[in-house]
Amino acid sequence: MVLAYHVIVGAYGFWLPNDPRGSWSRFVGSSDLFRAGGSATFTPTTKSVAAVAHDWALRAKTKEALKYPAVRFTGIQARAVGNGFAEYVAKSGLQVWACAILPDHLHMVVGRFRTSIEQVVIQLKGAATERLVADGIHPLGHIKLPNGRHPKCFSRGECSPFLDTVEDIFRAIVYVEENPEKAGLPKQKWSFVTQFDPSFADAVPQAP
Repeated sequence: MVLAYHVIVGAYGFWLPNDPRGSWSRFVGSSDLFRAGGSATFTPTTKSVAAVAHDWALRAKTKEALKYPAVRFTGIQARAVGNGFAEYVAKSGLQVWACAILPDHLHMVVGRFRTSIEQVVIQLKGAATERLVADGIHPLGHIKLPNGRHPKCFSRGECSPFLDTVEDIFRAIVYVEENPEKAGLPKQKWSFVTQFDPSFADAVPQAP
């Protein structure tokens, strides 16, 4: 039974569908990306492949074919993303037990919710984007689309491996909490993150 999710969301340009280490995409929607890096490199694994040896030159060349510059959040922008998440959590009641916002991607551990995890992530991205725009620091704010909006600063979709035991949740929380320091960044503390209470598992409705 699914109790929670370890959500991984990339900034625009973070993990391409034809990343040589593998990806969760089954096709490459951009012809320019396809010509630069080939077809999608789908892998069904839910484990991180970030440390897998790969062709760095090919990866860098493929990123040059992106329509917009790859997004890397500054510290101020990361704080705005967190503020957007805080606003969403306050309104929705989503349980968040860990969060790490890095320059090119983010990790969260969230409890099972009344809507699908895909919908939750869409709403979290929307809340973060609204805050970036309101603060005047959208990373692609210098680009205007025909509809008057800015290009999306988050990649499409997400990776959200499910966690079905209390032990899995604790492991994921530790992993996420340690992520910033592993990347050479200060430890993060967000107001919307609450301490995980194992009794949460008892409150999740059992499958019939």
